[in-house]
Amino acid sequence: MKALVLAGGAGTRLRPITHTSPKQLVPVANKPVLFYGLEALAEAGVREVGVIVGDGGGEIRAAVGNGSRFGLDVTYIPQHAPLGLAHAVLIARDFLGADDFVMYLGDNFVVGGVTEIVERFRADRPAAQILLTKVDDPTAFGVAELGPDGGVLRLEEKPSRPKSDLALVGVYLFTPAVHEAVRSIKPSRRGELEITHALQWLIDQGCDVRSTTISGYWKDTGNVLDMLEVNRSVLDTLEPGVAGKVDAASEIVGRVRVEEGAEVCGSRIVGPAVIGAGTVITGSYIGPFTSIADNCRIDDSEVAFSIVLQNARIDGVRRIEASLIGRSATVAPAPRTPSAHRLVLGDHSTVHLAS
Repeated sequence: MKALVLAGGAGTRLRPITHTSPKQLVPVANKPVLFYGLEALAEAGVREVGVIVGDGGGEIRAAVGNGSRFGLDVTYIPQHAPLGLAHAVLIARDFLGADDFVMYLGDNFVVGGVTEIVERFRADRPAAQILLTKVDDPTAFGVAELGPDGGVLRLEEKPSRPKSDLALVGVYLFTPAVHEAVRSIKPSRRGELEITHALQWLIDQGCDVRSTTISGYWKDTGNVLDMLEVNRSVLDTLEPGVAGKVDAASEIVGRVRVEEGAEVCGSRIVGPAVIGAGTVITGSYIGPFTSIADNCRIDDSEVAFSIVLQNARIDGVRRIEASLIGRSATVAPAPRTPSAHRLVLGDHSTVHLAS
């Protein structure tokens, strides 16, 4: 069984972070979200993985390499434009051959991995197996309508009037039957070849398309709040340990990992939190559910429930929370000027100003 991992999306909802790096490489608990998916596939016994890459393909290749660090053999498949999930299957035809495969969206996160669902698929071999989960806003996802017996009746992509609250999770399992399906469908109104249309084609042809509704944690890490929630979830399972230097004037509370080469001086760190290698924290407070990446510098500041990327600098800033701070970014107090707000606001704007 092979895997097809999609890592070619533009990541528009995570801009400006994704202007300079693929969304799949944004770290969760100081590890790129893409790596969690690759590790899950390796744990499920998959060895051959095709990775769909787009404009950020060079960075994906540099980070993943040949896949050996994950126990995988990785082949890269360029997608010159984001033309839909079914298009990714179409262009990967030579790599996939006549094998069954898992399609895994590289910016998705599934707690507990996919081993159980892969084993069940291998045993039963339906034409396709999809994962579903209940969501508050189905209009943002592919949505499944199930029959009284739990069978999949219909699938819609981002419907304006959803027939259910069951959204497709970004993990799909297919036999080679899907290749005829992706060749038979037409682009949607978005100009993409939708995987929901390919699945519906299989259903209409009488093929066996099954679903599993998962109750565990799943997130599409396409926006900042979802990234922070996934970071929170991963840090909840953090193995604590202090490999770096923590001076006597500092306090470590709860599950905290301080990587080798990091230094904590006169600071309080309340876990779960992780401090990356080479980072120096002085006279500061780091609150729960915070990931500080490698080679950062934090002085006289407070940071909580946030992700801080490599080489960032935070100096003399009071409470920062629910934030994503980019690579080599600097956060510092504003110059002391007369107290005034100067604004140019568009229609229907909302602004919150500190008193």
